[in-house]
Amino acid sequence: MDWLADNAGFVWLIVAALLAICELLIPGVYLTFLALGAAATGVLALVFPDLGPIGQFISFAAWSTVAVMIGRRWYGANPVPSSDPDLNNRSARMIGQSVTVVEAIEGGTGRVRVGDGEWPAEGPDLPTGAKARIAGVRGGVVVIEPVRAIGAADV
Repeated sequence: MDWLADNAGFVWLIVAALLAICELLIPGVYLTFLALGAAATGVLALVFPDLGPIGQFISFAAWSTVAVMIGRRWYGANPVPSSDPDLNNRSARMIGQSVTVVEAIEGGTGRVRVGDGEWPAEGPDLPTGAKARIAGVRGGVVVIEPVRAIGAADV
C-alpha cells in the first residue's frame, strides 16, 4: 500500500489514460471529462505529494465537475451536426405523414390512426375513414389537414 501512496500521481495519470482509451473504444464523450479530472488530480498529486486520498478524491470530483461544465458550455455553443436532426423528436418526424380518421372530426376534434396507434386530432371536420396529413403536433395532439383527392378536373 505504501507504493500506491508514494506513486498516487502516476496512478491517477494511468487512470486518466485508461479512461481516455475507454472513451475511444466506447465513444460517448462523457469519459473524456472524467479523464481530464483524473489527469489534473494526477498532476496535483505529483506536485503536492502530501495530498492524501481524501484530498485526491475531492480534487478528482472538483476537476471532473469543472471539465463537465466547460464541456456542456462548449457543446451548447457548438452543436454537433447530425444527418437526422429529428431522430429523437417524434413529433417532428410525424409531420407530413398520411393518417386515417378513426373517430370523425367534429367541432375541430377527433381521433386519427398514426402508424399502429391512435392519437387525438384537431383540424377541419372530416368523416370517419377520411384521409388526412399531419401538419403539426401541439401538446400531444396532432394537427391535421385534409388530403385532397386528385379527380378528373385536376388532370
